[in-house]
Amino acid sequence: MPDTSVPTLTRRPAEPSVTVLPPRSRSRYGARVQLVLALAVALVLVLVAIAPGLVVQKDPTAIALGATLQPPSAEHWLGTDQLGRDMFSRVVYGARISLFVALCAVTLAGVIGALVGVTAGYLGGVFDAIAMRVVDIQLALPAVILALVLVGAVGPSLFNLIVVLSLANWARFARVTRSEALTLRTRDFVLLSRLAGASRIRIILSHIAPNVVNTFIVLATLDVGIIIILEATLSFLGLGVPPPEPSWGSMIADGRQYLETAWWICGVPGLMLMVTVLSANLLGDALRDWLSPTASRNW
Repeated sequence: MPDTSVPTLTRRPAEPSVTVLPPRSRSRYGARVQLVLALAVALVLVLVAIAPGLVVQKDPTAIALGATLQPPSAEHWLGTDQLGRDMFSRVVYGARISLFVALCAVTLAGVIGALVGVTAGYLGGVFDAIAMRVVDIQLALPAVILALVLVGAVGPSLFNLIVVLSLANWARFARVTRSEALTLRTRDFVLLSRLAGASRIRIILSHIAPNVVNTFIVLATLDVGIIIILEATLSFLGLGVPPPEPSWGSMIADGRQYLETAWWICGVPGLMLMVTVLSANLLGDALRDWLSPTASRNW
C-alpha cells in the first residue's frame, strides 16, 4: 500500500540578528582620524621649525664643558651631549634643518620630475623614449649610493645637499606623472583642444598639468619622509649639513659611543626622526584617500 502519512516539516530555528556597521563608515572614521593626527603633528613640527626661538631660549651650538653628559632635568629637559650642549635646543633646531631640506628638495625634485613626466607622456616618440631610459637608469641606482657619490664630489653644504637630494629623487615624479599624462592625452577635452588648434605647450600647461596635481601632492607628501631619511643618513655619515649646525643624523652619530651612559644623545633625535617620517607617511596615505575620485565620496 502506498504511504499516506503526512511528512513532518522541521522548522529551522531563527538566526540571531546581528547589526553590522557599513564598512565605509568605519573606513571613513579611521581615515579622518588619521588625517587629523597627521596634520596636527605636521603643523607642530612646521611651526617649531619656522620659529624655534619661541620654543627654546638656549643656543644649540653653545659649548659648556662643565655640564657634559647630564641626564634630563629641569634645567636641561633632554639632557646635554658630550660637549655640554643643550639637547632640547639642538633637537628643535635640527627639525628646522631637516624640514627645510626636505621641503626644498621635494619641491625641486617634484617640479623637475613632473615637467619631464608630463611632457614625455603627452609628446611620446623620441623624447619619451630618451626620458624614460634616463628614468630607468636613475631608478636602477639606489638613492643613498647616488647621493653619497654626488655629495662626495661637490662637498657637503646645505645648498649642495638640497640639489643632490633633488637629483636623486626626481625620477619617481617623472614615472608617475608620465603614466597619468598617457591616460589624459586620449581624453575628449584634450582631443577637442587639439582640434581647436591649441599648441602643445598650452595643452600641457592648461589641461594635462592641472589634472596631475592630486597625484603630485600625494607623491610629494610621501617623498618628504624619504628625503628626511636620506638627509639624516648623509648627516650620520658626515656628508650632510656641516657642523656646528645641529642635524638629527649627526646627533645620532655623536651619541653612538654613549649609548650605555647617555642614551638621550641619539635616542631623542632618533625618536623625533621616526615621528616625523611616520606623520609624513600617514598624511600621504590620508591625502591619497581624500583626493581619490572613487573614495572622495566616503569623506
